[in-house]
Amino acid sequence: MILVFKHFFYRNYVGLSLWPFIILKEDALKRDETLINHERIHLKQQRELLILPFYILYISEWLLRTLLYLDSYRAYQNISFEREAYANEEDKGYLSRRKIFGFLDYLTR
Repeated sequence: MILVFKHFFYRNYVGLSLWPFIILKEDALKRDETLINHERIHLKQQRELLILPFYILYISEWLLRTLLYLDSYRAYQNISFEREAYANEEDKGYLSRRKIFGFLDYLTR
């Protein structure tokens, strides 16, 4: 289910997945197939980790990488969940052939 909340986002962020919703900054973004695919990859990650552990791992990895890079945006870009989503967001068939825990392949890249 896709929801739109215009005042929910910080800076350049335009989409967010909070199981089972995709939340977007603007209604027009519903037509952005790449963004929607990116967020659907996150929904798949959340489901396979039984939701709560996903958020714990996501925040833990972001905190660790923020300390490592001393840059919160660079840390965000290098979270394994984000790396997987960005690397495959343009591949519309990715989710149908994605292997379970596919984000692990991006943990050390």
